[in-house]
Amino acid sequence: MSGTNPSAVPASGEVAVAPRGHARAGRIAARFAADAGRKLLVPYITAGDPDLDTTLALMHTLVDNGADVIELGVPFSDPMADGPVIQAACERALAKGTRLADVTDLVARFREKDDTTGVVLMGYLNPVERMGYARFAERAADAGVDGVLTVDLPPEEAGELVEALDANGLDAIFLLSPTTPDARLEQVSRMGGGYVYYVSLKGVTGAATLDTTAVAEKVTHIKSMAGALPVAVGFGIRDAASAAAVSETADAVIVGSVLVALVGEHGHDPDALHRHLGDTVRGMREAMDAAAEASPRSSGAV
Repeated sequence: MSGTNPSAVPASGEVAVAPRGHARAGRIAARFAADAGRKLLVPYITAGDPDLDTTLALMHTLVDNGADVIELGVPFSDPMADGPVIQAACERALAKGTRLADVTDLVARFREKDDTTGVVLMGYLNPVERMGYARFAERAADAGVDGVLTVDLPPEEAGELVEALDANGLDAIFLLSPTTPDARLEQVSRMGGGYVYYVSLKGVTGAATLDTTAVAEKVTHIKSMAGALPVAVGFGIRDAASAAAVSETADAVIVGSVLVALVGEHGHDPDALHRHLGDTVRGMREAMDAAAEASPRSSGAV
């Protein structure tokens, strides 16, 4: 999944938010700190696709096969930044009546068996506004959510929501694009928590081909300005090879469309779905670990 182009809004207009720019001492920070040589694998799936019970089971399958943090998509009727695969997933979830409150309840159910894997809610602003920032943040924190990424809310306009998240111990995660100016990067590094999400391609999710050399150069630059915040890279990661290549410079690898496509293809057959999803994530995890063993660059700054 992706957000709108983070550089589309002028990087001006400071918001009244206390400086943060650090990985909060929670589940996400613990995952990054657990092993300096391990790059995190962050799979994305859409909550409620094909149904909430299946999503819950899939979350555990992701963890069993190497996921460190799970990005859980909140379905929305107009996911303007997403390609056709995730748009279709949102439509399927909404057809089942999945709401934001159902997604937080789902995380609470996940926490009954897993209290260590990070969970980030990723979606659009409208459902959060309808619930109310304070109520949403309280409900998400009570359920065991660790971070929130609202893809159509630029940092210049995020002050009120960030304050509500911060008051409830939740990380506000922001997007950066290939065209994000340094002024906005600095602002995100001050306001953000958990990690920064670098959108490695221009366009919607599932689009184009990944240029790993260009990604490495941009990640190096972001790290030079992001302070203690880890840098996660998403978009264009389709297989084990691309996950491993990106992991050589990024602190975390985010994969979404290829997994959501598997849910769409095999949602009617639970056994096949879990097998294919598990194999895909495990293959990425193994390739990333192999790259870490082979490259000393993976253990520190680049």
